[in-house]
Amino acid sequence: QLQLVESGGGLVQSGGSLRLSCLASGFTFDYYAFAWFRQAPGKEREGVSCAGGDGSTYYADSVKGRFTTSTDPAKKMVYLQMNNLLPNDTAVYYCAGDADHNYCKDYVLNTYAMDYWGKGTTVTVSS
Repeated sequence: QLQLVESGGGLVQSGGSLRLSCLASGFTFDYYAFAWFRQAPGKEREGVSCAGGDGSTYYADSVKGRFTTSTDPAKKMVYLQMNNLLPNDTAVYYCAGDADHNYCKDYVLNTYAMDYWGKGTTVTVSS
């Protein structure tokens, strides 16, 4: 059974760091792209980052230089390291998997491209 479970959310001050983790049970990492999305209250879900089975990565402009995504296929883990967090980063963060692409491009980091979703973890950044 393919399942994504996020962890690592919490409350942090502006300028602080958090690392989100996603346990991707049942996935063969070479064949998938794994992405992080976020949804702030009253806003649409937006793509944050992508890590492809081919080693490629892609980031939204709003997080470039601050966030880093990585995977550990042996542990079935997907990570999102978030540094220099801002109040605008406050959102529920979701881990997602795309079965049709194992690489990352702008069109892959799209909610319509994802086939699997976790339930989310909440990140709150205080000013």
